[in-house]
This record gives sequence, C-alpha cells and structure tokens, in this order.
Amino acid sequence: MTQDPASAPVRPARECDLLSLVAVELAADELFAEVGIRFPPGTTVIEGVSDPSRVLVCGDPPEGFALTGTADGLVHLEQLAVRPSAGRRGIGGRLLAAVCDHAARLGVPGVTLTTYRDVPWNAPWYARHGFTVLPREHWGDELAALVAHERDLGIEVAPRVVMFRAVGCPNLSFMWW
Repeated sequence: MTQDPASAPVRPARECDLLSLVAVELAADELFAEVGIRFPPGTTVIEGVSDPSRVLVCGDPPEGFALTGTADGLVHLEQLAVRPSAGRRGIGGRLLAAVCDHAARLGVPGVTLTTYRDVPWNAPWYARHGFTVLPREHWGDELAALVAHERDLGIEVAPRVVMFRAVGCPNLSFMWW
C-alpha cells in the first residue's frame, strides 16, 4: 500500500529501495530544466550507489531521498531529491533534518553540501535551513576534491557554492577548521 509522503517518516533505505530512487532523482532533475539547467548524461548520482546505509528515504515507496557520504571528517550531503509530484509537503525539510540529526549522533561538527547558488530550491532553501556558504579557504582536501570532481563531470553548469551547517553545537561556526 502506498503511504502518503506528507505523513511518511524518514527511514533508512533498504536495498530494494535503491533502484526506484533513480526515477525519483530523474524526476527531480526535470525541475532544473525549467530554470535552464540541464545535466550531462550519466551524472545521475544515486545510480551508482549499492550501499543502502548511505541513504535515507521518505515514503513507501520512496518519494524522496538523501544520499550521504563523508568529507574531511564531516557528513556530506551528496544528493537530496524529492519527486516533484510529492513536493511542497515538507519531505525535503524532514530528510535534511534527518541528515543533520544523523551527523549529530555521529559526533561530527557539521554537514557540508554543494548546490546551485541561484536556484530558489537550492542555496536559498538550504540557507533557510541553517546552512551558510563555506568560503574556499575553509574547504578541506576531500571537499575540494569533490568540487573538482563535480566540475570534471560537467555538473557546474551554473554558479555553485559549498555550504555548511553546524550540528550538535549551535554556536559552532565553520571556523573550527
């Protein structure tokens, strides 16, 4: 039975969820076409993921997901995607909160991500959820390598920024490096 995504809890992904998440990501990517951003072929992030422990989902079947990794001792949000037909119901915010809670439980200082600076549901949305732009001089080697990899893939088709949010210690800024 399909669960209403507006009331669905965030949960760890199961292996059987992973294949369906490609469709969620591709549907979410279509929103970018509306603002003139088209991703190069073969850059679907979730497609190469085989470890469900890196993924949180919302809905059953999933209508949104957050893919995490690590960079420089922090949790790195690699991808957050919500199926547009399930959008504007708080799924993205619940997934993002779950990622930050996960980072706090791990005892890491914060969460990083890369995103489009001028797309309303990207950097401005993350800023409303407590993220701030992380200047280049505060990137660690792994984060710098992730940004370079995105450039090599051709994902930087519009201005991008790196963002950071402290977790577990509300007064911590990105200056902890």
